[in-house]
Amino acid sequence: MFKRRDNETVGRIDTLIGRSANVQGDIEFAGGLHIDGRITGSVRATHGSGSSLSVSEHGVIEGSVEASNVVLNGRVNGDIVGSERVVLGGKARVRGNVHYGVIEMALGAEISGKLVPRNETSGQKKAKPA
Repeated sequence: MFKRRDNETVGRIDTLIGRSANVQGDIEFAGGLHIDGRITGSVRATHGSGSSLSVSEHGVIEGSVEASNVVLNGRVNGDIVGSERVVLGGKARVRGNVHYGVIEMALGAEISGKLVPRNETSGQKKAKPA
């Protein structure tokens, strides 16, 4: 889950929420956040931070998620917005819509919601006359 790829910040971890942690309330972060515990609230990255969120198979988020890069192998009960990339591992469980720039799903990942591609460039082309 933490393989480093060229030009990607997914492997960087600045903040860790451990397996025995239970956080109630919204979290706003910059850089890399890894969750092994339970969050009851929304998890959002500061805009323009090139942020990455990773959730292990033990991690649970009861709320919406918003980050540039999202790597999920746990559970999210809420919408996910991955403006650049969303990676769903084989044990990922999502109850909500997944908004993505690029998506990668492993066999076994489950989504109860819609897959919504981020399509800003096509919307801009329609607004300009040819």
